[in-house]
Amino acid sequence: MKSVLLVSLCLLLAGATSVSAQPNILLIYADDMGYGDLAANYPESKIPTPHLDQLASQGLRFTDGHSSSGICTPSRFALLTGQYHWRRFHGIVQSFGPSVFKPDDFTFPKMLQQHGYRTAAIGKWHLGWDWAAVRRHGAPVPTKKVPAEPDHYDWDKPIPDGPLAQGFDEYFGDGTINFPPYVWIANDRVVEAPTVMMDTDLFPPLLEGSWECREGPMVEGWNPYAVLPTITDRAVAWLGEQKPDQPFFLYFSLPSPHAPILPNESYRGKSEAGAYGDFMFETDAMVGRLLQALEDHGLADNTLIVFTSDNGPERYAYERRRQHGHWSSGHLRGLKRDVWEGGHRVPFLVAWPGVIEPGVSHETISQVDLTATFAALVGYTLQGDEAIDSCNLLPLLKGEDYSSPVRPASVQNTRANVFALRQGDWLYINRPFGEHSARPDWFRTQWNDPKSASTPAMLFNLADDPGQRDNRYASHPEKVAAMKSMLGRYRAGQGSAPHAITE
Repeated sequence: MKSVLLVSLCLLLAGATSVSAQPNILLIYADDMGYGDLAANYPESKIPTPHLDQLASQGLRFTDGHSSSGICTPSRFALLTGQYHWRRFHGIVQSFGPSVFKPDDFTFPKMLQQHGYRTAAIGKWHLGWDWAAVRRHGAPVPTKKVPAEPDHYDWDKPIPDGPLAQGFDEYFGDGTINFPPYVWIANDRVVEAPTVMMDTDLFPPLLEGSWECREGPMVEGWNPYAVLPTITDRAVAWLGEQKPDQPFFLYFSLPSPHAPILPNESYRGKSEAGAYGDFMFETDAMVGRLLQALEDHGLADNTLIVFTSDNGPERYAYERRRQHGHWSSGHLRGLKRDVWEGGHRVPFLVAWPGVIEPGVSHETISQVDLTATFAALVGYTLQGDEAIDSCNLLPLLKGEDYSSPVRPASVQNTRANVFALRQGDWLYINRPFGEHSARPDWFRTQWNDPKSASTPAMLFNLADDPGQRDNRYASHPEKVAAMKSMLGRYRAGQGSAPHAITE
């Protein structure tokens, strides 16, 4: 009997060791942060980002990292699943919209959860919930013309099909800062039921831009300025609860610097780029609080940290350029919603003390690659129908031998039928335009870019033309034909990851 107990104890200790040997993962996801808003990326930036710059100096700063889309919901879906969003949808989840996930979808939080990780999502979600399950009988389905009202929902019921259904043990946040309901949600329940309709006249004054808030139910006394510090407080507290013998994954999804632009008083005047710059400075400070919490609780040495953004900067960037001389896309062309590089090439930092050597990488990578990377980290073999667009970055991160380029090609997309295919230095856009939002005439003249090309599609070599001014479609017909064919195969269902099995 003693020998059996001894063996059992040894097995238990071995299991504990194997779990604790796994690194913690902290994924910080900014909202509408441009490539040029990170000072480490763009020497001409008018916004100080000291904590992010420090993180960049401690790990790998990718100069060619991309989100899947130029808008929010699609990029977040691709991030968590390892597959391009356009294989299923293009647009965002609207107010009280359903989940974009199917019940059997593979997500890397589910995978980490199954490998012993404690998982939490704190902050913005914007991937939908099953609000229909808590809508009162007879209440209308909300639309822009017929917004939801407080008595349309039973706020005492749990809200199904949110973060807890996608591999998170815990959730805390406001859902989406400018969409109703304007409430705090803990796990799958509202903390306090909304009783009034949102009214921006009740909020403290806005310093820049517009509120961008959709009409709908709100908790009385709701203050949008409190959202960013509140979720940061929650994340810091959650990190303090973690134990050294169980790895954790924290998805900290910032609501900033997305509009409404809400720098709190102590951060105002800290940049040279107006209220937006100050809001970005506050965002950097909140990241600093999380990094300090890791240090304070002895978690920093065994935590892999990823920082990136869901897409490029909002259209307010044009006026910011004119008033303050700061271009949020840095040396890139385009903004949020565009298929131009500025719409989806984003800040991308990965740090892991003692494992990742500090430096700068010019490899083209995508946020969909995090799934295969985390799978390799925990020893999970992705099946052929899982994360079909995700490529493993772990050898690159560890400085081991790897085949360059990591990705055979990458696809970016915001609107249906408008695609960009990246292969090596070459970028093919299947339309004669890359923008969604109209650019001001003064900016178009300054940037020296016509509204659209004179060719049916476009081809650029980003190695010597990162600003996408020199369309080489006419001079490289063979390259155009090859990339058009590859894009067609991907759109027809072929996965872009080596492990993918597609029909």
